[in-house]
Amino acid sequence: MAELKLPDNGMVHLNSRYTTSETLARLEAAVQSKGIHIHAAIDHSGDAAAAGLAMPFTRLLIFGNAKAGTPLMIAAPTLAIDLPLKVLVWEDADGRTWVSYNSPEYLRKRHGVPDEMMQNLAAVRVIAEESVR
Repeated sequence: MAELKLPDNGMVHLNSRYTTSETLARLEAAVQSKGIHIHAAIDHSGDAAAAGLAMPFTRLLIFGNAKAGTPLMIAAPTLAIDLPLKVLVWEDADGRTWVSYNSPEYLRKRHGVPDEMMQNLAAVRVIAEESVR
């Protein structure tokens, strides 16, 4: 699994061996298999095409679980700006497929999430990795 080299900005980028459409389908299946609700799927490239603009495949999946997220937001109220969780599936200029997400450690540091609640954020890593394997 190749990792895209970008500045250390709290994001994780995983290279997928699948097409963008296959990766997105795998991501959705991974989320649903864990009983997590998909709140929205935003098709940035589709919206661009509708406006007459060309953009490589770029879709954002937004998902979460109130039982896991609510205690997090009570403990660290500003975390609500980054929840529900988000994973981006996108294609680079060379046609490679990537899956990007905010690392749980970044979110912990950014919002002061208590260490004992980190398992509530860890699902994003497992789900993202499942989508590219």
